[in-house]
Amino acid sequence: MTSALIYLILMTWRNRLVTRFKRLKQPKYLLGAVVGGLYFYFYFYRFLFRDRGGNPKGGFQDSDLALIELIGAAILCLIVLSFWFFPSKRAALTFSEAEVAFLFPAPISRRTLIHFKLLRSQLAILITVFFLALLSAGAGSWRLTLMHAGGYWVALSILSLHSLGASLERTRLLDRGLTNWGRRFIVLSLVLGVGVWVALWTRQTLPPLTDADTASAKSIISYGKALLTSGPLLYVLAPFRLMVKPRFAPDLISFLLALWPALLLMLLHYFWVIRSNVAFEEASLEASQKLAERVAAARAGNWRAAKKNQKAARAPFKLRPLGSPVIALLWKNLIGAGSILSARFLIVMLAIAFGVSMGMRGGMGKSGGPVAIAMMAAALAVWSLLFGPQVLRQDFRREVPQMDMLKVLPMPGWQIALGQILTPVVLLSGVQWLLVLVAMIFATQIETTKLPWELILGIGGSIALLLPCLNLVSLLIPNAAVLLFPSWFQTGKDAPHGIEATGQRIIFALGQFLALGLSIVPAAGVFLIFFFTFRLVLPVWVVLPIAALATALGLLITAGFGVYFLGKLFDRFDLSNETTA
Repeated sequence: MTSALIYLILMTWRNRLVTRFKRLKQPKYLLGAVVGGLYFYFYFYRFLFRDRGGNPKGGFQDSDLALIELIGAAILCLIVLSFWFFPSKRAALTFSEAEVAFLFPAPISRRTLIHFKLLRSQLAILITVFFLALLSAGAGSWRLTLMHAGGYWVALSILSLHSLGASLERTRLLDRGLTNWGRRFIVLSLVLGVGVWVALWTRQTLPPLTDADTASAKSIISYGKALLTSGPLLYVLAPFRLMVKPRFAPDLISFLLALWPALLLMLLHYFWVIRSNVAFEEASLEASQKLAERVAAARAGNWRAAKKNQKAARAPFKLRPLGSPVIALLWKNLIGAGSILSARFLIVMLAIAFGVSMGMRGGMGKSGGPVAIAMMAAALAVWSLLFGPQVLRQDFRREVPQMDMLKVLPMPGWQIALGQILTPVVLLSGVQWLLVLVAMIFATQIETTKLPWELILGIGGSIALLLPCLNLVSLLIPNAAVLLFPSWFQTGKDAPHGIEATGQRIIFALGQFLALGLSIVPAAGVFLIFFFTFRLVLPVWVVLPIAALATALGLLITAGFGVYFLGKLFDRFDLSNETTA
């Protein structure tokens, strides 16, 4: 029976590959495949496998290996704790509707179904390992590439096994009367106990944390190394260190010595999973049915039914009974964007920005903190201007499956286009204004330059005037593309994947950058004309907002023509003329 399931998995992946190769007969997918192939060639081969000296890259200093391993082990520890703390549902192995129909009535044991789930997950893990190994391998060192691949495979396989085993064990605890909150209380108590143990040991053994320990990135790393490489954390993180040690092995002998304990740990997880005699069929059947219902509803354009089992998003503002229909479309799309700009997402982004700022602060002296934060905020604002339109897709790109619902709205095409495109503009502009405000506040604290506050206010106000207009212009190209080539933007399970889809995204990103560049050139000319004209009679901090306002009006006129063009494309749009391979 196991051989039949292996045959089923292999044939499924074979048919997927055959379908993708047949899809290349269409020029739009062939062009995307060519661009995607060139991207992977230049990125992976040119920059990762070759360097000027011909020496391997990607290794670490021996003195830092212990710290790097423990940081990786700490991250894995947090991931494992999340398996035990957050989930609240019973164990449910997700199967497709066809797999439920054929496998569940078949004379297959529960252990065989678990084996099928593990084998299917291994294919996804191997693909992930392939790309991770390419990203971290040495220049021209295939041995190092294979070592990295083996290290990633062991760590990801153990994580996958532990996730499945934890879900089965949570179900067992529920069957024995332990509630979800009881389990969370136990996990939280263990974490707090370890935290108190580490705090007491640190207070008795390590010197107190001083300003010198946080003065630079090097001193912070040194103190963190002392905390992680000795004391309780060294023992608490020992199992997780076994998982990451093969990845950071400096040579083949060290890799082989580190591999066998990790394989033993993976084998223990395997026996734990397959010997778990927990009923999961009913929960798996329910989860698979819900997934099939959501997919069918999404394909039919019934997004309310597709999301009926999900928590309702909070409205961004109260929508009045009377008003512009453009605002109604903005209101609708902002609700859909609520899950993207969640509190968890914002916390993660703030943590990353804080860490990078602290790293930049190390070599900047006493005023390094304000300089680093101001530079980081400005860099994030530029990044959001360039790549934000590719991340936030709360516009026509998300509405392809229910485009027929938009067609029946009693609105001109340009109003629908404006309502759709406004959501990412509002979201991006809000984030960018916040970043500009942070940069302005900390720029006033820089002691080395001491720019006048009125000049900083003029620069920041000018940038704030220009950013929404630039966002509006940069979003015209991707929204025009979805109306011209809608099958490239299918969402959900019908979305095109693979190297050709990557190439298509690159093409549209280049088109967006081109449109942004073409709009910036005449806008810069308008800005310079107004700046030097009014500079003869007014101070700089007054001239900057005047020139920015004139430039913004020019960009809005350009965007107005673009929105009108989008409206015409939408009026002529007919999804039935498009075919997806």
